[in-house]
Amino acid sequence: MMEGAGVRICRTVGTGALRNLDPFLMLDELKMPSEEATAGFPDHPHRGFETCSIMLSGKIDHADSMGNKGTITDGGVQWMTAGRGVIHSEMPQITQGDLHGFQLWINLPAKKKMCKPQYQDYQAKDIPSVDKDGASVRVLAGSRLGTEGPIKMRNPGMLLDVRLSPGASFTHPVPEAWNGFCYVYEGSGRIGDKAAQGQHAYVLHNEGDTVAASAGDQGLKFLLIAGQPIGEPIVQHGPFVMNHELEIRQAFHDYQTGNLQRAEDNPWEDEPSDEL
Repeated sequence: MMEGAGVRICRTVGTGALRNLDPFLMLDELKMPSEEATAGFPDHPHRGFETCSIMLSGKIDHADSMGNKGTITDGGVQWMTAGRGVIHSEMPQITQGDLHGFQLWINLPAKKKMCKPQYQDYQAKDIPSVDKDGASVRVLAGSRLGTEGPIKMRNPGMLLDVRLSPGASFTHPVPEAWNGFCYVYEGSGRIGDKAAQGQHAYVLHNEGDTVAASAGDQGLKFLLIAGQPIGEPIVQHGPFVMNHELEIRQAFHDYQTGNLQRAEDNPWEDEPSDEL
């Protein structure tokens, strides 16, 4: 499907088959030559949720209407809390090779939907990796064998980038009450009792508290994403995610009247932990 100004993406969570998996609203994978993606994602608004942009390769320039700017580079990640309102753009740079990355949308509970916008930006060097027995795991959020990821989540959860060598296996505990899924982006193997292949999401059905995976002859790479359900009504219209229709109408009104992102809410003025 096409998003932004004509960028082709693969969406798994956030489709008719898997509308959302509380608290996760959407997962997109972008993989294409960077020169074909330069139209990018021009200025657009958000309110009421968080986004996580993960770059495996390539570079994307980020800017918002308050003048904040940054670049997400190879191996980097940006966690953006839209809160009560952000207007921003995400524009790919032309580089050698593919632009390859993901964007995950994460819902916020009602009491935090109108929090102050904030960013958490991390380069590849900031993200720890746990390597053991042919399994290399980048810990973006949550923990792996005692190693903590840098992202501070407002709702309890985990985000791991798992890379298995051919024939290697992996297990990881997930609280039984949480919702979660594994998204395979390269290789093949097995996740639980299912054969796993690229560009597919495998939902964790709370059948136990451990995720198990094994790689085939070409290895296996996937994102393990899980979190505590919020359990509140979800009303989503385009870039706004609230609890009630009236709140959606207010978001559109605020955007149309120039009141969605305010100077006093400049998200880079505070540390990212001030309203966690």
